[in-house]
Amino acid sequence: MVTFSFTVTHRDGGARRGVLTTPHGVVDTPVFMPVGTQGTVKGMTPRDLEDVGAAIILGNTYHLSLRPGDERIARHGGLHAFMGWSRPLLTDSGGYQVFSLASRRTVDEQGVRFRSHLDGSPHELTPERAVDIQARLGSDIAMVLDECPALPATEAALAASVALTARWAARSRARFLELRAGAVSGVTVTNHGQAQFGIVQGGTSPDLRARSVEHTLAIGFEGYAIGGLSVGEPIDQMYAVVQETAGRLPAASPRYLMGAGTPEDLVECVARGIDMFDCVLPTRNARNGQLFTSLGRLNIKNAKYAEDESPVDPACRCYTCTHHSRAYLRHLYQAGEMTAGALNTLHNLTFYLDTMQRIREAIQLGTFEHFRQEFVRSVSRLSLDS
Repeated sequence: MVTFSFTVTHRDGGARRGVLTTPHGVVDTPVFMPVGTQGTVKGMTPRDLEDVGAAIILGNTYHLSLRPGDERIARHGGLHAFMGWSRPLLTDSGGYQVFSLASRRTVDEQGVRFRSHLDGSPHELTPERAVDIQARLGSDIAMVLDECPALPATEAALAASVALTARWAARSRARFLELRAGAVSGVTVTNHGQAQFGIVQGGTSPDLRARSVEHTLAIGFEGYAIGGLSVGEPIDQMYAVVQETAGRLPAASPRYLMGAGTPEDLVECVARGIDMFDCVLPTRNARNGQLFTSLGRLNIKNAKYAEDESPVDPACRCYTCTHHSRAYLRHLYQAGEMTAGALNTLHNLTFYLDTMQRIREAIQLGTFEHFRQEFVRSVSRLSLDS
């Protein structure tokens, strides 16, 4: 059985190139993970994802446990088999989704009680149950349940959240190790090589972030994530927290920044030592007609593209750009055709994944800082339509 491992192969300043080894394959880092919340990346088939170069994708404990249910997925051999995806998978614990329910949930020491957004039925998500669900799903990387406090929050509220997250992390790790040892009955483990990542919280407080790192490292995980960012704080604060927190995490472990992901964020946070990213931005924006290009963002809904025969991005190698014009994509969007979302998503994910490939190559060649400056100069324009 292949087990989880991580090796840093190259460094260029704070940026790192590495290799994640998982039971379902090898992942070169830094890596962007397309979000497949409900066992699918919206608008993409697994074959499409392979064609655009997705090495690892993300699924979600909350949504999959409610529909179709983690036990049903386990009966089908785990999430890989169920969705026809043979490459690595990471599953989020569902904590962010539960906490976003606001009036539908209550939090205490035991966990979170909430009502389903589907039918209003009552449920409870505890640290142990989040581990059990992810064991049934069989992801290669499972995340612990953490508390995601809404910002802005008082220092006292953030401190309480950090302490609760630490206690839940300890319970999550204990349950994970019990499952690994075969000491729990009634839980089908569909991936015996699964790894578990801890999550660092603390808002934008340097002291609380340091305290959360200390607690999380004391428990010990295969990898570490930075949560609770990209939730409305100023971008300079986010980058400062990422730099300070990443620098406190073990150099030999993968570092995952959860939920942040404009193209500029990817480059800037790689520079600050991050290895893994996920974000709904490329897929959600694609469905809303916003496309990322090497020259800035493009809104395909704009009337000026009605007669434009050029591709979305002449520098892009994706199927959308090599086969279709801006005029055709605008027509599909205006007509409400589902093909619009599929072609737009294919392009945006290609842009993101190609960007990560260029980042990895620059780190290996020792030219990352030059790449970073050129990338931000060309891509950070708000829109090609302005």
